[in-house]
Amino acid sequence: MRVKKEMKLIVRNWLTRLTIFGASALFAGAALAGGDPAAGEAQSAACGACHGADGATGLDPTYPNLAGQNEKYLYEQLKAIKDKTRDIPLMAGQLDAKSDQDLMDMAAYYASLPAKMSQASGDDEAIAAAQQIYRAGIARKGVAACAACHNPNGAGNAQAGFPRINGQSAAYTEAQLKAYRERTRMTDETYGGMMRGVAEGLTDTEIALLADYLQGLH
Repeated sequence: MRVKKEMKLIVRNWLTRLTIFGASALFAGAALAGGDPAAGEAQSAACGACHGADGATGLDPTYPNLAGQNEKYLYEQLKAIKDKTRDIPLMAGQLDAKSDQDLMDMAAYYASLPAKMSQASGDDEAIAAAQQIYRAGIARKGVAACAACHNPNGAGNAQAGFPRINGQSAAYTEAQLKAYRERTRMTDETYGGMMRGVAEGLTDTEIALLADYLQGLH
């Protein structure tokens, strides 16, 4: 009973922060003009060399699957990479010549592609442990449930700009959670550092379990 009360308090605190820090992002999203997928396909021609022609079969498992990702999130990340507020050395200079409309078009294109589905590699015990964290969090460590923002099936929240995380490469997800935990990735400022707050309560083992689970989540 005590654990349930603690978990409810954690979720309520996070939802309060989301309401406060997310409101501006929601209004910004409403003002964001939609991109043109056809124009975005042309703008994204070079991206296929690393991310795959389908946006989901990249050269390296640490490269993210872009296909089916929500448009708002993709646009914000492309903008952050161009502005260098999200530092990705391999992307250095790749977006420098792109206009804001180009970035919106690219985001629309990748959002229009079929999302990748994959499988988890862990055993039943590992998947059950990860599912518990994803759906209920870890009350004793103040880790909120991932599903609260990313949807029970991992499809994210397109309006709020919370990314789709199901079917994502386990290697990529693991790297990003560790980057948030170590505060080398800080693209959650709009939401009051929510991802950093969650990730700092996760061990390497818990992150690896979650990353594998999400790879196979549908």
